[in-house]
Amino acid sequence: MITPRRRAALLAASLLLTGCGGGAAATPEHRPGATAAGTPATPGTPAPAVSVEAAPQGIPGLGTKTLAAVPDDAAQVVVVTGRGRDSPLSTVVLYRRTEAGWQAGEPWPAHNALRGWSDHHRGGDLRSPIGVYGLTDAGGLLRDPGTRLSYDRGTGFTSPGTGFDGESLRGSFDYVIAVDYNREPGTSPLDWTRPLGAERGGGIWLHVDHGGPTHGCVSIAEQHMKELLLALDPALHPVVVMGDHASLAR
Repeated sequence: MITPRRRAALLAASLLLTGCGGGAAATPEHRPGATAAGTPATPGTPAPAVSVEAAPQGIPGLGTKTLAAVPDDAAQVVVVTGRGRDSPLSTVVLYRRTEAGWQAGEPWPAHNALRGWSDHHRGGDLRSPIGVYGLTDAGGLLRDPGTRLSYDRGTGFTSPGTGFDGESLRGSFDYVIAVDYNREPGTSPLDWTRPLGAERGGGIWLHVDHGGPTHGCVSIAEQHMKELLLALDPALHPVVVMGDHASLAR
């Protein structure tokens, strides 16, 4: 049950936020300009050798239906596993496909939408969309940290106001990665094109955690956002697989 205080925060956030599942039309200052290309990152050291026994051939927690939706050319998969269908708490793990199998990164605590997850996300339902989506574009209020994704920096990523638990939203959009749900890939995360229609929501991002539930996005700590931005490589066709644990196991 949503308390009056939380309902007031919900209304305020819906009027102020440009991303994170916001359903309002973008104002001119929130429309993207030319999207600056990301600065090529310095290649990292090779991943340590992983034995066939240690690296699973499938991604743990993903069932046959979910795995079938992961493109064959996706060699990086960000898995967001929700604690429950109606829970705003989740865990994020980046997997990299190797010759031996899928190599997992460190698990990161995360928040998702206030009311959990949905197979048919709609604008304002306060649930994060379940599914497999591309990760093609990034941006933020702060300068490009060196990602290989296309990066759009601008004041449109300002995040005023407070969240559902009264926490400040300041800095939430310092770094964002657009989830290719109901958006046009290859554009700024601020682009308001909605191929499925405005009623199906949009503006679903991975962004900096503010310590509480989101409208529809997934949020992780700022340091982890930086790590993810530096790790993702368009040549490896990264995708995000997101949903509650029971849905992902289908």
